[in-house]
Formats: sequence, structure tokens, C-alpha cells
Amino acid sequence: MVLRDFFIGLSQNELLNSAAKRYGLKLGAQSVVAGTNIPEVIESIRELNAHGISCTVDNLGEFVNSREEATEAKNQILELIDAIHESGVDAHISLKPSQLGLDIDREFCHDNLREIVARAYEYNMHINIDMEDYARLQPSFDLLEALSQDYNNVGTVIQAYFFRAEEDIKKFKDYRLRIVKGAYKEPAEVAYQDKADIDQNFIQLIEYHLLNGKFTSIATHDHNVINHVKQFVKNNNIPNEKFEFQMLYGFRKDLQLELAREGYNFTTYVPFGNDWYGYFMRRLAERPQNLNLVVKQVFNKKTNTMIGLAAGAFLAGRLTKRNKNNYRR
Repeated sequence: MVLRDFFIGLSQNELLNSAAKRYGLKLGAQSVVAGTNIPEVIESIRELNAHGISCTVDNLGEFVNSREEATEAKNQILELIDAIHESGVDAHISLKPSQLGLDIDREFCHDNLREIVARAYEYNMHINIDMEDYARLQPSFDLLEALSQDYNNVGTVIQAYFFRAEEDIKKFKDYRLRIVKGAYKEPAEVAYQDKADIDQNFIQLIEYHLLNGKFTSIATHDHNVINHVKQFVKNNNIPNEKFEFQMLYGFRKDLQLELAREGYNFTTYVPFGNDWYGYFMRRLAERPQNLNLVVKQVFNKKTNTMIGLAAGAFLAGRLTKRNKNNYRR
């Protein structure tokens, strides 16, 4: 939990985020970010499509504090939508309201989102509104409801660590929903803190939406959850067209390919862009196992930057401490 909190804290550090943009993908993030521009991400999508895997694409961007930045992000997403359509690849869009101005002005954010959803609607493309921290939760649901009055190609995410998740999934059961555990540090007043409680709620939410919902995206790398879902859909005669598994780009590639070969609908969450830092730190917070990937990248490349040295020193210290503790047991 200490390590998770540490990486979540890093993900919210604007100074480090700015430095990461300058130094590029030098701390191992190139393994989990599918390029820095649209041509690169289209090629990554093609490679996944060739294995029967669909994609949801995230134009990375955080700490948006001006209308100019939000408008630029909107234009990049519109360009991405056009590129997906023109290239004929199998993909849709995931986006964060904060990147489009939610923290600046909600009406401004709504207008940006509406333009994106409308463009995607022309191409019969789905738009998923990704959920962020608790402060942005209800405003994001409000945006979803406003947009869905005119468009049916928009869905969102339910985060299992929130107490209100059961209420939300029932309210939005007629939407395409991605169900996740949650990747932010939230207070005990609004969210479960114990992993076992989160895991239990995660399974309950998945089962509810599989039985009652429109379409369920099950976002997990946990093979135990995946095996549970396989048995649950079999026992309840739930057809494949009602659900899919989702995983992050760069993680558990063999399992992604295996599920696609078994005939399950599978979508890879594909992030791209230079603004990768916050996303990357949250991935480290979610799964301590990802540290092994980072250590290999840090020490196999000559970063020659203070960020690289600091990351390497911290990771080496944590791993050394862990190994000593294991030895003592």
C-alpha cells in the first residue's frame, strides 16, 4: 500500500510530468505506450488487429489548465477519430473529461465532448468517458447523461472501489460500461481500502452487468477473475457478443493473445502521446509486478537524467529491501 500511494503521488506531480515530457519515454514507458503520434499508434493498432484484438485508444494528457490546452486536446482526438476511420482499423476512443476542460468550465468541456462524440457518431464509433478521481466522478456522469440524450455511441467506467458503484451500475445498466477496480488514491469515506473488499465488489459488479446490462467490458489482468467470468458466462448462457475482456497495452501479452484465440471479444487499451507520465505512474501503482518491467528498462538504457537516477535509486532500494525481507522469512 505504501508503494501504491507513492506512485499515485508521483502521478499527480506536475513538475515531474513536465520533466518527463522533455526527456521522452526513457524510463521504460515505451513498453506500455504505443507511440508518440497518430501514425505510430495506427500501426500499433494494425498489429493488434492482425491477432483478432480490437483497441480503445487514449490520447494521453493531464494537468490541463487552460482553454488553449483543452482545445488542442480536442483537436488531436478529432484527428485521431478521422485517422481511425480512414485507415479502417478496428478501434474506438477513450478520453478523460479533465483533458477537455472539466476543471476549467463544465459547459466548455461539454461542448468539446459533444463535438468529439458527434464526429465519432458519423463513423459509428464508440466513445468511452474514462473515470478519474472522486471529485470528478459525478460531473463526469452528468456529462454522460447530457450527451446520451442525443447520441447512443457513448459509455463510461464503473470503479469497483467506490461505495456508490453498485448504485451507479444499476442506474447506467443500459450503457456500454467498462468495469475496473480503480487506480486513484481515495479516502475511506468514499471508497473501500482493503483489496479483498475491492475484489469482491469487482466480481459482483461484473456479474450484475453481465446479467442485466447492455455490454460489459471487463478490464482486468487477473487470471482468477478472468477464469471466474468464463465459468459465469457459461453457467448463465451469456453470449460472447454481450461482453469483452480488456487489458492494457504492453501487459500480459500472451494472455491477451490466448483469450482472442479462444474466441472471446478482446480489446487492448492503447495509450499514446508524449504526456505519458501520469498514466505510467498509475500503472505502477496498480500492479507492483510492473516494477520488474521498469527496472529492466531503466538499467538497460543510458538515461543520464536526474529523473532516471532518482527512479533507479528508488526502485533498487525498494527491491533490495524486499529481497532482504524475503531472505529473513
